[in-house]
Amino acid sequence: MSARVASVRRDTRETQIGVEINLDGSGQIKFDTGIHFLEHMLEQVARHGLVDLVVEAKGDVHIDHHHTVEDIGICLGQAFDKAIGSKRGIVRYGHAYVPLDEALSRVVLDCSGRPGLEWFVEFPRARIGEFDVDLFREFFQGFVNHAKVTLHVDCLRARNAHHVAETIFKAFGRALRMAVEFDPRADGAMPSTKGVL
Repeated sequence: MSARVASVRRDTRETQIGVEINLDGSGQIKFDTGIHFLEHMLEQVARHGLVDLVVEAKGDVHIDHHHTVEDIGICLGQAFDKAIGSKRGIVRYGHAYVPLDEALSRVVLDCSGRPGLEWFVEFPRARIGEFDVDLFREFFQGFVNHAKVTLHVDCLRARNAHHVAETIFKAFGRALRMAVEFDPRADGAMPSTKGVL
């Protein structure tokens, strides 16, 4: 079994992003983005998804965080798509419910080859510290477009915006971990009746 690792680089006039991913990692991280709350959320993905992540980014954060957050999502999706390879033998689907005190979120993922995001999340407030919560959807839209996955995100209940974000990213990590694991009964088969994903 070859290592499922990949790195990507994206340089635009707005951002310069580098991402490395190891889908069979142990949750190791190295971040340098200047957006500390996003880094805190990406750490949840790495820890609960058991993926190693390196994310380095410089962007036009003097304007706002939008371009940098979206482009990190794009690069993470590109790295994921490269790392997962043919998808032979993987479980393909993943799901997780994660609570944090009063908050509860559900994330369901399909490594389908078809990008799609269904986002049913309402935050109790517009900002968490300096972070604009609208950017979470932009991050995940960038990810699914380039990872070529279908992703459903539902916050089922919450009062605290920080808890909403944390449950979503933890559940995303857990769902990702489940979906990319190898199914010992599949014997390397493509998990699709079409024969391709």
